Amino acid sequence: MKKTSTLLFAAVAALGVLFAAGCSSPEARIRKNPEIFARLTIEQQEMIQKGQVGIGFDAEMVKLALGDPDRVRTRTDNDGTSEIWSYVTYEGADGAMLYRGWYHRSRWGGGPYHPYYLDYPARREREHFRVTFRNAKVVAIEQET
Repeated sequence: MKKTSTLLFAAVAALGVLFAAGCSSPEARIRKNPEIFARLTIEQQEMIQKGQVGIGFDAEMVKLALGDPDRVRTRTDNDGTSEIWSYVTYEGADGAMLYRGWYHRSRWGGGPYHPYYLDYPARREREHFRVTFRNAKVVAIEQET
């Protein structure tokens, strides 16, 4: 009985990983949102297909290129209010990447039994990409090099 439960869990986890991977590429997001992609210039389309964003992109365009952000923050300063989208990587103690992306969020059923919540007590989060919006348009892009 225990072996069957373990195999069932492994099969469900594998399907979840495949499903998540299918949604994680620009091509998959473009297929799900062809009307958004069709309204863009050729240059914007080429950038999105490469997973790149540019100054002046709106939120829909950034989501096509990068997917949903891991974290959204609001910043207010002398110039007004900005919205900051962060994309993070999760690493083990040795610095090896464990996973990246928003798969761990609760809308995917994240929790202690979700495959991306495997027992990594030394897991650390590292922001690898940040996009800043002002007036609904990208005004800054920060990326690890």
